[in-house]
Amino acid sequence: MTAPSTYGLSTQARNLQWLLTDLVEEVPGVNSVAVVSSDGLLLLSSDPGAGGAGEPPATPRPKGPRGASADLATIVSGLGSLTTGAAALMEFGTVKQTMVAMENGSVFVMAISDGSLLGVHATPDCDMSVVAYHMALFVGRAGHVLTPEVRSELRQSMENTP
Repeated sequence: MTAPSTYGLSTQARNLQWLLTDLVEEVPGVNSVAVVSSDGLLLLSSDPGAGGAGEPPATPRPKGPRGASADLATIVSGLGSLTTGAAALMEFGTVKQTMVAMENGSVFVMAISDGSLLGVHATPDCDMSVVAYHMALFVGRAGHVLTPEVRSELRQSMENTP
């Protein structure tokens, strides 16, 4: 996981990082994950191929979009904005989830209660319902924890990551 060190972070921020790591490591077909704030800034991310505590993973993961969490965050933010605009134009209410299936992978975007977005890049053969289910679990667990203070803390820790 390309997340900042948990040293010095609040319990809530460490718990969110743990939930993100769990999503990546436990759900088959998930390559990378990003949590983006409502203003498009990367708050949390995973790095495909990185293991916990600097150790290589048992099974290497394919790279995400160009291997960069910033790229996934940009895609997630753009898809979130596009679908929110489309829903408003068509008067369909709020967007809960967006899924884009492509030849070589899928991208899922799910809204978190504060306007932040959870984005997942997955393999083309992933079980989409399993990915969506685990994303919903993450959103349910993280939504109430992602307060303005924690968002600010996560944003600052991502900026300080080399």
